[in-house]
Amino acid sequence: MYGRILVPTDGSPEVERAVDHAVDLAAAHGATVHAVYVVNTASYTTLPMESAWEGVGEMLREDGEAALQRVREKAATAGVDAETRLVEGSPSREIVRYAENENCDLVVMGTHGRGGIDRLLLGSVAERVVRSSKVPVLTVRVGDAGLEAERETPEAAQE
Repeated sequence: MYGRILVPTDGSPEVERAVDHAVDLAAAHGATVHAVYVVNTASYTTLPMESAWEGVGEMLREDGEAALQRVREKAATAGVDAETRLVEGSPSREIVRYAENENCDLVVMGTHGRGGIDRLLLGSVAERVVRSSKVPVLTVRVGDAGLEAERETPEAAQE
């Protein structure tokens, strides 16, 4: 059913749960995992100096390469082929673009499951991907806050 599974990563420990899920699915389906790390260039357009962006950009690219290396290692341990790419731009836009351009069958991504005012103020990359992707998206709730909200009320699981 799945041949190419995309998993966006930000390198955080919370997102490892989504990476593990993607690798497990790939192993079960004989699929290739595609991992993408997006350096969010829009967040740094207000920095006062171009040289400041270069330093921050280099640091973010290094973090991205480390995150992608962890995905490659997890895939190798599971006997799954992995392709990785570091891109720059708007995270939701670049994730959707990658999924569609690389003919992915599924996007597996973490979500913190924020609701209400937190989602309104912070936005959600996962939500924007779900709304704009032609490729099916499986969201995996990550982080303790999201899991606590899920345990507290059934409504939280539906947000």
